[in-house]
Amino acid sequence: MPLETLPALTALAIATLFTPGPNNAMLAASGANFGFRRTIPHLLGVAAGFPLMLLIVGLVLGGLFQTSAILRETLRWGGALLLLWIAWKIANSGGIGSKSADARPMHFVEAVGFQWINPKAWSMAVAATSQFILPSAPFTTAIVVTATFLTLGLGSAATWTYAGQAIARWLTSAKRLRIFNLIMAGLIVLSIVEILRH
Repeated sequence: MPLETLPALTALAIATLFTPGPNNAMLAASGANFGFRRTIPHLLGVAAGFPLMLLIVGLVLGGLFQTSAILRETLRWGGALLLLWIAWKIANSGGIGSKSADARPMHFVEAVGFQWINPKAWSMAVAATSQFILPSAPFTTAIVVTATFLTLGLGSAATWTYAGQAIARWLTSAKRLRIFNLIMAGLIVLSIVEILRH
């Protein structure tokens, strides 16, 4: 990969990884509701899952995804429905100390798998691979793109999780925690609207 393209790749990674979206809203909500330590598997699943997806899309599935309108639309609408369900679960979360038996952070494998039905992740993967994976050196450039997103993704996931946990100190009342969870759910819904507009 030409060295002059690395700043553009880094800028794209920062812009897509650190801005609000489904993964970041879910990590912040998990950090606030369950704490940083319990959210680590979720955090690592997001940080590793998206770069893995990038690598596979860049080397194998990118062309299929770009040429199949049915696959793109099925993924887009199916992912949007799943995100709405996740937003509803966050909005109705009991939070830290919840007595609900099913209240728990997302597991590592679940977070990795979530990337494959996350419409924003697909948009990011197709954009990054089509722009930065060179036909003349597909494997080498795919590794560079994957490593860039892995490194910055870990920082982004940790930042959003920590921010959620830090906010938890101010969420000691049920009312404030409810408002926070509604805001995080709202961010997910807004990201769905933005994804479906394109």
